[in-house]
Amino acid sequence: MQNQQVISQQPGYNPQQQNPGQQFQMQPTITTQPGVFVQPAPGSVWMPLPPPIQGVPAGLEYLTYLDNVMVHQIKELIEIVTDWETKNKYVLKNANGEQCYYAFEESGCCERQCCGPNRGFVMHVVDNFKREVLTIKREFKCCGGGCYGCFACVGCCQQECIVETPSMGVLGVIRQRCGFMSSNYDVLDGDGNVIFQIDGPCCCMLCGCQDKEFPIKTANNGTVVGAITKKWGGCFREAFTDADTFAVNFPGDLDVKLKGVLLGATFLIDFMEFEQQSQNRNNGGITF
Repeated sequence: MQNQQVISQQPGYNPQQQNPGQQFQMQPTITTQPGVFVQPAPGSVWMPLPPPIQGVPAGLEYLTYLDNVMVHQIKELIEIVTDWETKNKYVLKNANGEQCYYAFEESGCCERQCCGPNRGFVMHVVDNFKREVLTIKREFKCCGGGCYGCFACVGCCQQECIVETPSMGVLGVIRQRCGFMSSNYDVLDGDGNVIFQIDGPCCCMLCGCQDKEFPIKTANNGTVVGAITKKWGGCFREAFTDADTFAVNFPGDLDVKLKGVLLGATFLIDFMEFEQQSQNRNNGGITF
């Protein structure tokens, strides 16, 4: 209740606009804890609010109607100019360009500057009601990732993210799997069962000027059911910013909890495979 009162006092918050089923053109200031405020992209048009659905975590009703989510990282001018690593922010949209979620990183300044893509973080995913609908947690580990997937064979170096919701707790885990010259992942449900496997392209393919696809396969028979695709943004954008765009495709009838876990996998892939671009911009090129 106290948190809601803090939110209602922020600029841009208009409770009369909180009518279910209508288009939202809000510019709310989002807060999940005292002293943490985030401003989404101005002029955002939000998806109509679906009604509550039994068995679906509160706030994830949007995902029940989607088989594609576009994840747009917001460009940070300070990173382009100075190479100072800032907290990542993302806008999540449906295929029609309507915003369904907003995500922002919580992490330590020292880890961001010194550890770069290996840093630990908590990613908060919120809806237009300022409700935190997903929390994605990654602990700091010094090795693993990218072309060094072989380090994942060592437990202390194995990268993973835990995806939770405030209403239902842990939805699943994305865990790095041992590989050579590529990053591979297991996607586990809340009971610890491996449901999907994601096999990334080899490092040499990540250097190409094209979309980079991470197919999502069923763990039992290897059937491809979707993909997480990093969209090629053009030479200028790729060289001067790490603000990436991802397309996340999954079956429309997939359990909404697993859809949420696959969104968590997108953030982990972004950090492990593409966030390290920013550390090499001042060296005159891109290194993956």
